[in-house]
Amino acid sequence: MDATTVICRTCAVEQSAPLPPVCRICADERQYVPPYGQLWVSIGQLAAEGQRVVVAELEPGLLEIYSSPGVGINQHSKLVCTDAGNLLWDPIGFIDDEALAAVLDAGPVVAIVASHPHMFGVQVEWSRALGDVPVLVAESDLEWVQRGAPVIEPWRGDLAVLPGVTLTQPGGHFPGSAVAHWSAGADGRGVLLSGDTVLPNPDRSSVSFMRSYPNRIPLSAAVVERVATSLCRFDFDRLYGNFADYIDTDARPIVRASADRHIGWVRGDFDHLT
Repeated sequence: MDATTVICRTCAVEQSAPLPPVCRICADERQYVPPYGQLWVSIGQLAAEGQRVVVAELEPGLLEIYSSPGVGINQHSKLVCTDAGNLLWDPIGFIDDEALAAVLDAGPVVAIVASHPHMFGVQVEWSRALGDVPVLVAESDLEWVQRGAPVIEPWRGDLAVLPGVTLTQPGGHFPGSAVAHWSAGADGRGVLLSGDTVLPNPDRSSVSFMRSYPNRIPLSAAVVERVATSLCRFDFDRLYGNFADYIDTDARPIVRASADRHIGWVRGDFDHLT
């Protein structure tokens, strides 16, 4: 891996030279540049600071990968493992030899996919370390790629990336915001890897739909209905967000009920309670 690869300290998305004055992803209304200003850091510097990668099993066939003490947004990547190959979902913004060995030991990675641009991490660096595997980027979000490479391939709509693993783009948070459906997950009841297209709430019995989570910008009723309808086409009982958050069971009806609640609030159904 290339220790000189540079990321934004705030979002941990890899960058190409020359570096811009401000990270474009963080300058957007969905993210933020911190009050102390723009900072850049290399993978080598992060390693010297003591950053490391943790790999743990969430359930049979699904690994969680995250950095400690954490870089950028500090998403938790997921590795879906199947007999036909593996999918690396929401790649983190750091990589080390131990993490690479653990991922390789789990089987060949056939694709790397981020749910949306905030989760790009060091996707090209992961690809190179894994043998130049394809990095699939939603066609409508290609403009947000900050480090171009031949391994990047656009996609749209529904895509069967592996047998039993389907990518789809309901949009919302970004036009290309995606989820991955893993039919064999949760002992065959189905798993949805949602990124933050829908985000599990702390109560673990509801989810949220937002244009911006840090800046608290909601989505409209029409968009939330579109997202929920798209996701509820799939059978899933468990849902993992892009951090350590999850809905353990009944995730599909929870998504539907949460969408109905959101729609009711933005429509004004509950104004008498305010």
